[in-house]
Amino acid sequence: MAVMNEPAQQTELEAEDFGKRVKSAIFWRSGTQILAQAISWGATLAVIRILDPHDYGLFAMTQVVLVFLNFLNGHGFVGALVQSRDVEPIRIRQAFGLLLLLNMTLALLQVFVAAPLAADYYREPDIASIMRWQALIYLATPFLILPEAMMTRELEFRKPAIINLLTALVGCTVSIVMAMLGYGVWTLVVAPIAMFWSRAMMLTWTTRLLVWPSFDFRGSGTMFAFGMTMLASHGFWIVQSQSDIFIAGRQFNPHELGLYAEALFITQIFAAKFVPPLNEVAFPAYARMQHDPSALASSFLKAIRLIMLIACPLYLGMAISAGPFVETIMGPKWTGAIPLVQILALAMPFMTLQILFAPAVNALGKPSLTMKASIVGAILMPITYSFTIQYGAVGLAAGWLIAMPLLLLFTAWQARPVIGYQMRDLFTAVMPGLGAALVMAVAVWLADRAIIASVWQDAPPLLHLLALTLAGGLTYVALLRFGARATFDEVLNLVLRRKAPAITP
Repeated sequence: MAVMNEPAQQTELEAEDFGKRVKSAIFWRSGTQILAQAISWGATLAVIRILDPHDYGLFAMTQVVLVFLNFLNGHGFVGALVQSRDVEPIRIRQAFGLLLLLNMTLALLQVFVAAPLAADYYREPDIASIMRWQALIYLATPFLILPEAMMTRELEFRKPAIINLLTALVGCTVSIVMAMLGYGVWTLVVAPIAMFWSRAMMLTWTTRLLVWPSFDFRGSGTMFAFGMTMLASHGFWIVQSQSDIFIAGRQFNPHELGLYAEALFITQIFAAKFVPPLNEVAFPAYARMQHDPSALASSFLKAIRLIMLIACPLYLGMAISAGPFVETIMGPKWTGAIPLVQILALAMPFMTLQILFAPAVNALGKPSLTMKASIVGAILMPITYSFTIQYGAVGLAAGWLIAMPLLLLFTAWQARPVIGYQMRDLFTAVMPGLGAALVMAVAVWLADRAIIASVWQDAPPLLHLLALTLAGGLTYVALLRFGARATFDEVLNLVLRRKAPAITP
């Protein structure tokens, strides 16, 4: 009997080891990401107080074009190396050769074609020179993407996490120094270039992955097929995520566009900065579970439940405290962004949930589902913005609140049979965080109007924000503790790293 149980015991040990590696990856990738983002936020907030909305408006115009071209940098092709069970050395050389070809072409295309066209479209001559310098980012990309992909494949996130911190320090130093020296919009241009190149050099040196590129792509059909699907999907995602700035850039002046762009940046911080690193860990983890559908579905719903426990109170709290939040974080020159933050914050829980579907369906070898959702978004979002922009920046922000829930509904419905959940399961996973956050938001809003507004009308923005945050935090924790005890205990066990109680058969 002992001999017969050896395979089962070995499988159990492998599963336990894999679980430890996933937890370690999450710790390093998300834990250090918080520290790196804290450094970046400190620099960003300092720079925001020095620069003007006009500078951020010009930078936002260049970012639209940069992001549109950057989706062609070959990241989707290299993603096939993560998804594959085995990777031959020739595939790594082919991937490196492809990255070099693509990114050198993109750099030339941006310098000689995209830069003058963008300057004409936005009617801002400075855009051309800014974009020509930004082309340096493409030249660093091959030496950044490939080492990251190979370490992601092995769930090795400790070294990249340390490099993240060092890169954040580089960007922080460059941006603050240039802002204080009065370089204006060039502060926003040079800092990312310095971060890309420093990260690329550190990753290449750490992994020793400076292979000789191969431009003979025979036998790489699987990589190209997976990459093309991911490329198309990401291209449509770029359209839906950048179309608001692209449409507004021609109709708004740089000051108004800067207010909108930074309101969007502030409200997207959690969805855009914290969730993607978790998805980087989730993708290879889901790929290892693709032959165990029930385990994958259970892990997917658990991830949604835990992440929405953070996203819902964060964004609803941001919406009800937008006034003191903007004045404290961004400064008095940004008060025009307050109504934009209020509206955009309400749309961000939907966006956060939307982002969580991609790694699960991609790991199951179904990137076409991600592409379908991106196609719908690329059609739905620009059409919505085209109608709502007539009401100015507030209307553009409202477009997010209209279109994003519709896109989420489509994504959740089409992913249902692939991941293996029912819509009621998804609703059950979201409700602990959403329900408690809604009650918290109403309670804090009433307290703010009934108490703070009448008794402490001249409260400094910082103290006002701290009071609202403390009231909201205590209310939310109490609601979870007494209204969703199982979820509360699950989070407590996760934070304290305690094991859940064993279930007796």
